[in-house]
Amino acid sequence: MNIKPFIALRPPPDRAAQIAAPPYDVVDTHEARMIARDNPMCFLRISRSEIDFPEDTDPHADVVYEQAAANLESFIRKGYLAPAPKEAVYVYRLEAGNHAQTGLVTVCHVEEYERDIIRKHEKTRKRTEDDRARHVFTLNANTGPVFLTYRDQPAIDRLTEKVAQGTPLYQFTSDDGVRHTVWESDIAEPFVEAFSGVPAAYVADGHHRAASAVRVAQMKRENNPQHTGRENYNWFLSVLFPAGQLRILPYNRCVRDLNGLSPAAFLERVGKSFSVQEGAEPEPDAPGRVSFYLEGTWYGLRWSEEASADDPVASLDVSILQDRLLDPILGIRDPRNDPRIEFIGGIRGVNALTQRVDRGRAAVAFSMYPVRVEQLMEVADAGLIMPPKSTWFEPKLRSGLLVHRLD
Repeated sequence: MNIKPFIALRPPPDRAAQIAAPPYDVVDTHEARMIARDNPMCFLRISRSEIDFPEDTDPHADVVYEQAAANLESFIRKGYLAPAPKEAVYVYRLEAGNHAQTGLVTVCHVEEYERDIIRKHEKTRKRTEDDRARHVFTLNANTGPVFLTYRDQPAIDRLTEKVAQGTPLYQFTSDDGVRHTVWESDIAEPFVEAFSGVPAAYVADGHHRAASAVRVAQMKRENNPQHTGRENYNWFLSVLFPAGQLRILPYNRCVRDLNGLSPAAFLERVGKSFSVQEGAEPEPDAPGRVSFYLEGTWYGLRWSEEASADDPVASLDVSILQDRLLDPILGIRDPRNDPRIEFIGGIRGVNALTQRVDRGRAAVAFSMYPVRVEQLMEVADAGLIMPPKSTWFEPKLRSGLLVHRLD
């Protein structure tokens, strides 16, 4: 891994809590509008600037990107954001209940992504990647960090813990109850040296942010006859967390209809491919089990096959559900693009599933057991792609605390 310190664009400590906002991709436009409604300093005015326009505005219209750039410059002009006095790296700790994870905020070189030292486990959607690439290019900045992970390195843990013994730059609790603490370190050399021994990192969350940052760097590289590889646009904002500290929640599924089947016919078809138990617990307690909610009742699915080391994707619970039920029984052949399926992050709980079915928004809902971080890394190491919406990492980082400018 090749990392380095950077000059961050950042808020003053007394405004950090007001400026920091959820990542652009975990809230929709309506939710973003509600969060920022009474807060002119909310960073969503930069990351989701369509909220400054009427509700029927196309979020991909030219004026939306122009507004994002104007809002960034306005934040700087008003003192909401200002350049740090010197290059630094930052230690970022997230605490939610009894869970805590501590990572390093830095910048990573785009060549690491291109050479597959930074490894991926998801396909990106062109429309989303185009949107984020245009956002990065128009603002000339990475406004949200890419969430990376790596196999645990005790030496790096010792470095982050040493920095975390100092006085925080930021410390606040966000509306969702997560405590965010950030420390600054202008002594980056030990981190640079330690990460040079890390053979690979993995995109845990932020595939579109990573891909868009690389696309913009490639565009700038092609348009710069004096390109050296050391320019700021060659680096993108990242947070690196050790894998052993991460918490993955399930990514659940709801399907709008039963593909023309009656509930009884659906249960009969499912019973030919799985062991089905009526009255199951809503949350499966082990891999190889899925719970589903149909007409007011929870059912459990089980299968007996062992995981295959030769195909780490096919043995995932989400793959088995897709290959044996969602596709052949419910007709969901392309879950990335089929409007009949909805993905619900595990942070919303199983009540979000029962409500959708009880209110007629879905015919059936599936509650998954979470994927393990090691499975994610095995898939990426094999150069394979996980099914869409396989992982939900929690707690979420906040955007707006540290911004990386490309000039």
